[in-house]
Amino acid sequence: MSFYWKTAVFMTVITFFISWASPQVGAKEKVGVDLIIYQNIPEVDVTIDGNTVALRALKVYPKGNFSEVTTGVQWKSSNRQVASVSRNGTVVFSGKSGKTFITVTDGVRKDRIGFTVKPVSAAKKGGKSDIKVSVSKEKGSRYDVISRAVKGLTLEEKIGQMLMPDFRYFNGAPVTAMRPEIKELIQKYHIGGIILFRENVVTTEQTARLVMDYQQAAEKFGLLISIDQEGGIVTRLQSGTNMPGNMALGATRSESLAYKVGHAIGEELYALGINMNLAPVLDVNNNPDNPVIGVRSFGENPELVAQLGTAYMKGLQDSGVAATAKHFPGHGDTAVDSHLGLPEVPHDRSRLETVEWYPFQKAMEAGIDAVMTAHVTFPKIDDTKVISQKDGTEISLPATLSHKVLTELMRQEMGFQGVIITDAMNMKAISDHFGPVDAAVRAVQAGADIVLMPIGLEEVATGLKKAVENGEISQERIDQSVKRILTLKVKRGIFKQETPPNEQEVIDRALRVVGSEEHKQIEREAAAKSITLVKNEQVLPLSPSKIDHLVVVGNTMIESLAEAVRAYVSNVTVIQGAAPLNEEQLQSVKKADAVIVGTYTSNASERLPSNPQMKMVRQMIDNTDAPVIAIGIRNPYDMMSYPDVEAYLAQYSFQPASFQAVVDVIFGINMPTGRLPVTIPRYDGGILYEYGHGLSY
Repeated sequence: MSFYWKTAVFMTVITFFISWASPQVGAKEKVGVDLIIYQNIPEVDVTIDGNTVALRALKVYPKGNFSEVTTGVQWKSSNRQVASVSRNGTVVFSGKSGKTFITVTDGVRKDRIGFTVKPVSAAKKGGKSDIKVSVSKEKGSRYDVISRAVKGLTLEEKIGQMLMPDFRYFNGAPVTAMRPEIKELIQKYHIGGIILFRENVVTTEQTARLVMDYQQAAEKFGLLISIDQEGGIVTRLQSGTNMPGNMALGATRSESLAYKVGHAIGEELYALGINMNLAPVLDVNNNPDNPVIGVRSFGENPELVAQLGTAYMKGLQDSGVAATAKHFPGHGDTAVDSHLGLPEVPHDRSRLETVEWYPFQKAMEAGIDAVMTAHVTFPKIDDTKVISQKDGTEISLPATLSHKVLTELMRQEMGFQGVIITDAMNMKAISDHFGPVDAAVRAVQAGADIVLMPIGLEEVATGLKKAVENGEISQERIDQSVKRILTLKVKRGIFKQETPPNEQEVIDRALRVVGSEEHKQIEREAAAKSITLVKNEQVLPLSPSKIDHLVVVGNTMIESLAEAVRAYVSNVTVIQGAAPLNEEQLQSVKKADAVIVGTYTSNASERLPSNPQMKMVRQMIDNTDAPVIAIGIRNPYDMMSYPDVEAYLAQYSFQPASFQAVVDVIFGINMPTGRLPVTIPRYDGGILYEYGHGLSY
């Protein structure tokens, strides 16, 4: 073989290799760009939905960043008898046994993934034999996209991935649409995530557009778009389904219903492009005086909280949305709101392990994506003292800033490998005692991956960078967090898209999903099964035919209660107020055939016997022969101040479906099945009603 011929062959091989690994001449991408199938990434679980799987293609760049490609690629199946593949990468299995490779190419680069299909015994489902699909992923360094991405980022870009600011308001006005100033901030500080609030999510169409614009503003990676859509009293979407909340679910005792609620919430968020829910609350609410958790908790029993919280979490994550357990190590047994002060949980380790930590441990074992920290001190776990910048006094170190809690306990002992996100850093438990930069640095040193709502974006970003440069925070500590954040984004398929999605298609899908009748039915089911009949002295159910005049009394949300009552009784008098009645109002009550009173409290002081609202209820009990039926609209503990009432129901939620459900119970249409998820104590130290109590007809 001549020298020239050998040289020609060699050059041909080299040319072929370069053409395979790099773009065609004239293409905009740099040499070294790769095209891979998303599901080939080792960290990704391949989900087969019935007989389909939706494959996705990623373009990986030389510096490690990657984005999703939806146009300019072709998909092909090597065995169409086993499976076909659509132009957008959706694989449909025919049900026949065999193996196929699905290939994607842009004309220059390509990747493939294998599927083997086998029948499962002789089981039948829907008239067809069940099949088992196994996946054969391609292997190699080209799929180690997360490590390469971390290596390719600058320090500023890494810190940006760890920041999740809110743009709740801008220049005093709610942010409901992208502003050029916000886009500039996202890109200048390489922001990795954003949290939305109720002010930002007014309508379905507007929310979908806002989220799409946020994602298009991102630089190299998709944004984590988070929200507190817990259900119940913490419901952000103004156009979504208003689920009754965690304590209502606790009263149902139903894991399957908790899953359905979590999944429905997740479907609505996913349809809007919101990919991270800061829920569920896994705090064990064993303190009736808790002003910030209360009905946000599933209840006072750690096992109940773990069971329902894990089911809710699985529902969320099965919908494609990242779930976040909060507030670790536990905010349930506090009497101080960390938005306003610095609470303390004084218990020893054995108590914390069996109560406060238990639901979090179960959620971690079940694969929860993220855990949010609590701005609460746990002196028996970390007795570190620091000097408060507020008044120079010595205080205990909050869990959010504690290495012993976040790294030694959560990471090393409990084995959590997911993302740790702080609670909002503008809450007074932190902002009163620590400077914005000091707090952020301490949180990252402790082991936090995402700093939520830092005070002063530029100040905190610059401060964290300086802390790394001067050795306060190691580069390794930063890399660990960025790797976890990018792993979460990859697992949940959160990518910047090279071609923006079709806006109208996204909005149309969101309109079909958000507030759908299917989800409303889940809301009604959860509300109906949650209503707890706590006391009934042969008063309920009422018979509409025997009621000529009914009086509804209360203040907060009382018209919603009256509206539900009018479906059964036409002659309804509404007395709105939260103080003892005047003589005219009292006369109306005395003439009634029955009185329904709704009390609403959000903290311990509002339900004290000396509170005017509670005096009003006792005034009616003492001054009328008509049966008085009381409803704890929000807190089941309200009865502590009027234990002599003839009938009492716990509603747990102020959403319309819950008012309808409680009135349906009062008139005997809905049989009460709820059971107390908490103990109702007496003010004298005894117990009015035990955990698990619940009457029926």
